[in-house]
Amino acid sequence: MAWIMLVAAGLFEVAMAYTLKLSNGFSVPLAIVGFIAFALLSFGLLTVALKSLDVGTAYAVWTGIGAVGTATLGMIFLGEDTSLLKIASILLILAGVVGLNLAGGGH
Repeated sequence: MAWIMLVAAGLFEVAMAYTLKLSNGFSVPLAIVGFIAFALLSFGLLTVALKSLDVGTAYAVWTGIGAVGTATLGMIFLGEDTSLLKIASILLILAGVVGLNLAGGGH
């Protein structure tokens, strides 16, 4: 259950980054509200997941999901540059997240 919460926290981190971009420097009220809501959900779920997962593993997985999701979202929906090096880097981050998951990290 902790891993499911951690993945959800990572996905909310992606939503948080996306709404931060949409806020246009905190000048769009609805995007600001979304940012705050997603931030609270992300950190809240991470906090609950940390009750049964090692902090190093959980934090690395959380930030990995956030980095991969945000970079992918930017390339697909925000028109950010796409390159083979970016895609290879995303795949390396994914490999690290999977490796940490397989290595355990619960207590």
